[in-house]
Amino acid sequence: MWRELIHKLNAECTFFAPASHEQLAQLENALKIPIPDELKSLLLETNGFYEDTGVWLIWPVNRIEDVNLDFRDDPDFKKLYMPFHTLLFFGDLGNGDQLAFPILDGLIRSSDIYTWNHENDDREWAAFSIQDYLKRFLLMLYCLNYKQ
Repeated sequence: MWRELIHKLNAECTFFAPASHEQLAQLENALKIPIPDELKSLLLETNGFYEDTGVWLIWPVNRIEDVNLDFRDDPDFKKLYMPFHTLLFFGDLGNGDQLAFPILDGLIRSSDIYTWNHENDDREWAAFSIQDYLKRFLLMLYCLNYKQ
């Protein structure tokens, strides 16, 4: 389902072998939060993928774990930014800004996607779901590439 949707939106994406259920369980254990079903189903079909410009739209499981733990534990980040325990990062926009689900009281309670701006620490709503985000972002990239 996910590969077909993404391929329809942008044929120039590189996919990876599916993540395993064990990898997802380890991710949930490491981050101490259940991973949203939509993200799980995508990762079980492709363990991350990037667009031909090098933008990692969805990170592999190990990168999701590493980035989230690094952001939460980095002492310099604690001085520079609001806490990151309220976000579950899973991809980026290629410019330093990250994509995340909001975490409230230890759970992801909606499918909404937010962007975290690395320059000013803004956290802004971006899409209703991963599917909505992919449609918006991949179509935007297509339009930008088409104009060039």
